[in-house]
Amino acid sequence: MKQAFFFLAALAFTLSPQIQAAGKPNVLFIAIDDQNDWIGHMGGHPLAKTPNMDKLAARGTTFLNAHCNAPLCNPSRTSLLLGLRSTTTGIYGLSPWFRTLPRWKDRVTLPKHFEANGYRTLATGKIYHGGTGGGAGKGKNKAKAKSDSADEFQVTAPYGGVGTKPPAKLIPPTPMGNNPLMDWGVWPLDNDDTSKGDYQVASWTVEQIKKAPKDQPFFLAAGFFLPHVPCYATQKWFDLYPDDDSVLPKVLEDDRQDTPRFSWYMHWNLPEPRLKWVKENNQWRNLVRSYLACTSFVDAQIGRLMTALDEAGIADNTIIVLWGDHGWHLGEKAITGKNSLWDEGTRVPLIFAGPGVKPGQRCTQPAELLDIYPTLLELAGLPARTDIEGLSLMPQLQKADTKRERPAITSHNQGNHGIRSERWRYIRYADGSEELYDMLNDPEGWKNLAAAPEHAAVIADHKKWLPKIDVPPAPNSASRVLTYDPTTDEAVWEGEVVKRSTPIPE
Repeated sequence: MKQAFFFLAALAFTLSPQIQAAGKPNVLFIAIDDQNDWIGHMGGHPLAKTPNMDKLAARGTTFLNAHCNAPLCNPSRTSLLLGLRSTTTGIYGLSPWFRTLPRWKDRVTLPKHFEANGYRTLATGKIYHGGTGGGAGKGKNKAKAKSDSADEFQVTAPYGGVGTKPPAKLIPPTPMGNNPLMDWGVWPLDNDDTSKGDYQVASWTVEQIKKAPKDQPFFLAAGFFLPHVPCYATQKWFDLYPDDDSVLPKVLEDDRQDTPRFSWYMHWNLPEPRLKWVKENNQWRNLVRSYLACTSFVDAQIGRLMTALDEAGIADNTIIVLWGDHGWHLGEKAITGKNSLWDEGTRVPLIFAGPGVKPGQRCTQPAELLDIYPTLLELAGLPARTDIEGLSLMPQLQKADTKRERPAITSHNQGNHGIRSERWRYIRYADGSEELYDMLNDPEGWKNLAAAPEHAAVIADHKKWLPKIDVPPAPNSASRVLTYDPTTDEAVWEGEVVKRSTPIPE
């Protein structure tokens, strides 16, 4: 009997990872670019129509207080997939690609960990910042990087991105010039969605679900580009939203009067126009409708994936995680775009569904995108890792009101951090200036309470969560990188020295 036991144990040890993975759940990993909380069940916009994401949320557990760890594509996605904060890696800008850095070139990412444990890994669309497998950063001084997607997933497809574009921009030139990304409106004009990159992402993903091998679980990643600019959608998606000012978000005039000057340094001089420009050029309503239309279009593509799982008969054995890489302003705090430490820039959809997840739950505990890595490992029964910085969300997936001591932490460049607990948002900038908002009684974050003596204890409680590791930008960092020298009280944004006396760009 003992001999048989030891023989079976030795046999199990020598089995290939693929054989050991047999019977494990599949993973469908859905990423949405620049998707804020304008999702039906999240309540970020009262008119948002996202029936498929709402249905998925009802099937599982949705985190209503989930936040990115960096409010920019490359650092956010790098953080999630490596399981490390940007303050640990030094990746704050759109460059570099982490594989170009000696310390991280062999780092085991989330999909690589699944591959090492017998999963078949596949991806299409935008998963890493450069696509399915990384690539070079954007903008001036970009560091050319290896972008061989086959290095990151076993099977990939080149679909994704904008898809078909109009022959000329639909909006006037913005203050930063004729940037091709700064565009939005109805396109194509024939109501045909099949030429759009996200439609092709969904089609390829559906095909992989249909033909997935029965003897090996998959880790299948689908990265949707919209509602990232340029926000093009066909007329049928625009028709879901009224062409009047009822679509506009609530904003407070002079909302930046009580925010520190340093808050402007987060988005000092960017292609995304200020609220002032979109108002003066009669583009605010058009931008908001375009964003909502694109969100509803992507929601429909997600619905196609859910239908494919059901038709393939594998929905009950597939873990689904849906996430957005960061938020997006559409006029709030006088800006459009990302690059902020307020809820508009950090709050994202985060939904888990499938085996091991209690359905119908709405969790208000703070959660981070960093938590996806350890949570998926635990849900799939894979070996845990001790070298990642996220916390598993399994306690909340089983009982949504289980308390989490740690808040959600978002960093944008060295020294700038947002701490989001269940009730409060605390922000500390590199120059020591602060903001504090009571998100329970002031959900729009219109009143900065940081200077009120009665809130000193709240600030002290949140300040203790500021990252202990906070490294400077990694070599070859570029595009939206900000540094600050406390000895001169000067910041440097994209090579531009910013002093207290420098006029804020309009």
